[in-house]
Amino acid sequence: MSSKDSASEQGVGKENREQLLKLLRKVAPGTSLREGLENILRAGTGALIVLSDKPEVMEIVEGGFEINAAFTPAALYELAKMDGAIILTEDAKKIIAANVQLTPDSIIPSSETGIRHRTAERVSKQTGAIVISISQRREIITLYTGTFKYVLRDVEMILTKANQAIQTLEKYRFALDEVMQELSILEFENAVTLYDVAKAVQRVEMVLRVVKEIEYYISELGTDGRMIAMQLDELLAGVKEEGLLVIQDYSIDEEKTPEEILNIISEWPSEDLLDLLLISRALGYSGNQNILDQNITPRGYRMLRKIPRLPIPVIENLVSKFGILPNILNADIEDLDEVEGIGEVRARSIKYGLSRYRDKLIQDRH
Repeated sequence: MSSKDSASEQGVGKENREQLLKLLRKVAPGTSLREGLENILRAGTGALIVLSDKPEVMEIVEGGFEINAAFTPAALYELAKMDGAIILTEDAKKIIAANVQLTPDSIIPSSETGIRHRTAERVSKQTGAIVISISQRREIITLYTGTFKYVLRDVEMILTKANQAIQTLEKYRFALDEVMQELSILEFENAVTLYDVAKAVQRVEMVLRVVKEIEYYISELGTDGRMIAMQLDELLAGVKEEGLLVIQDYSIDEEKTPEEILNIISEWPSEDLLDLLLISRALGYSGNQNILDQNITPRGYRMLRKIPRLPIPVIENLVSKFGILPNILNADIEDLDEVEGIGEVRARSIKYGLSRYRDKLIQDRH
């Protein structure tokens, strides 16, 4: 199979991410299409398969014969014994034609050396269709879609990589939880610095980057990736939401939403993510390295979300009324009761909820 182990190593940029995930699900183990491809691969037969019967494709089709029958793995396997290409519908539910010759524009550049792979790449570039090439000699399945290609890998190898990535994610999640816990303690003590906030945002993005890699593995594994998907859901729970709340608490960039700021950071190369000063600037702060020591105060969104059954509109009203978390913490029952949407019962619940969360943090710390 391919010597490149990840989607990013195979040249898949962010602009192609969703397209590739959709493609991988289409050919994942457990699908009829993947069964047919594996049958061809095991038989040592090459194949060239186009998943589109749109006019742009049919214009470069010559010869062969029409099939117009429902797709089955067995039919695909038998038709691949012939020399020509096979045309399927985009959803791979129907076989349109077989044993056809594809005549893409020879001027289109190709990095491939074999005739089958070179034709596949040119057809995909010219028509935008998904083209699958199975190499008889190298025993690999290569997917082409638009301007990039992806080499399918052995399921056992992907499972090994996915399990390794899950272990990495567990470590990253543990480190993130520790950073968030320390941030909460510092918020109660009103002792947060910009360094603490930038570190929290950094840890959130580190977790999300590992998650994206695992999502590729899950898509490529299909039904074989169900256990990995369950582990991922458990480890990912609340991570992005917590990160957005941190940004909402501390960002002073009035022109960008927390989602926009996090998306900007997600586009950075890995070396930029390691620079806490850059993260602080993404949050709207300016200055040199010394600004990381600057004390800053949270608005209170994240802390208030720790209180069970507290509606988001009420949280918005609290922040609007008191401005910053210390003012909310110091407010008495009567002060809280004056906020719209908060009666005496809810005011007591807020005071008790914050006090209980602080006690839990102190207990966990020791």
